[in-house]
Amino acid sequence: MNASAGTPAREPGFARRNLPLLVVAAVVLVGVGFVLADRWRRGAFVFGIATLLAAGFRLCLQPEEVGLLAVRGQPFDVAALTVVGGTIVWLAVSIDPLGTG
Repeated sequence: MNASAGTPAREPGFARRNLPLLVVAAVVLVGVGFVLADRWRRGAFVFGIATLLAAGFRLCLQPEEVGLLAVRGQPFDVAALTVVGGTIVWLAVSIDPLGTG
């Protein structure tokens, strides 16, 4: 309750509460666009960056600010997202393009 006005405090909306998740989802959609445009290596690289971005959000933000990116405990989430994102980026960079872009 807001003591000065006597009205209950409003909860932030879905978009504000889950802004980090929406940013990560937007980056993933960019990656999907690259894959659909037959640029699978760039798309994979962007997927990896999105995962590393999620790890950064999970590391730097409080649990109530990170929204649905908080699945387990913070150390597990950050470690899992970093390993998966780093692996995806490494694979995207290291695989021979075989004549593709």
